[in-house]
Amino acid sequence: MTWQALLMTVLVQWLVFAAVMAGAWLLRRRTGNSGFVDACWSLGLGAVAAAGAIAPVASNAEPLRQGIVAGLVLLWSIRLGAQIVQRALHSEDDPRYAALAEGWGGDAERRMFLFLQAQAAVSVPMLLAVTIAAHRPGAAPDLMDLGGIALLLAAIAGEGIADRQLWHFRRDPANRGKVCDRGLWSWSRHPNYFFEWLAWLAYPLIAISTAGGYPIALLALGAPVTMYVLLVHVSGIPLLEAHMLESRGDAYRRYQERTSAFFPLPPSRQG
Repeated sequence: MTWQALLMTVLVQWLVFAAVMAGAWLLRRRTGNSGFVDACWSLGLGAVAAAGAIAPVASNAEPLRQGIVAGLVLLWSIRLGAQIVQRALHSEDDPRYAALAEGWGGDAERRMFLFLQAQAAVSVPMLLAVTIAAHRPGAAPDLMDLGGIALLLAAIAGEGIADRQLWHFRRDPANRGKVCDRGLWSWSRHPNYFFEWLAWLAYPLIAISTAGGYPIALLALGAPVTMYVLLVHVSGIPLLEAHMLESRGDAYRRYQERTSAFFPLPPSRQG
């Protein structure tokens, strides 16, 4: 795959995905529920990334690998998107977006549009990683493909388990107002975010050939790096924990003291 073909493919993907996020902004305005924004992001990203994976932009690409990568990103997208839609249907709004809109005041709609367009822009490394992985030349599946498949399936399973554990906890009326610290949530305050990040390591694993001769592959590392920064330092943990501290107070502070923020680790005895 040439640098020119890669640049053109990702440019088209970014423009399409920017239109998807503009649609997410309109949907939020119409429904008043910001929860659907993340569903648009996950489903839209999966569809656009899969299209880039199977696009005929490299003469030496292996069709089987293209199909495998497209299938993986669609599987990730549909599972996550369906889970977010279900959550949005049973809630009035997403507290993270609601807090942003409240802070922006009368300029909230314009700034929300720009915020969602920024989400589209920072998703380019993820689109890039999928496209690069799908178009790696050479017979497929090889060990790197199998490793990437295993890693992504494990990440999807882990995120699904974390989501299910949280759903069961919240479903019990006795837990109203409490902090979920059971199962995976006793090892990480955000196990769903951890497994979401882990899933994006699959594409660099598939992209980087042990035989060499595919220098573009190194750009695929941008996906897990970008996802880590977003989840841990920008729009994931900081916004959600601010909301949890406001709604759960000292109980959440004690949970912070004894539980790792991101990477799953044995809980501390303190707190």
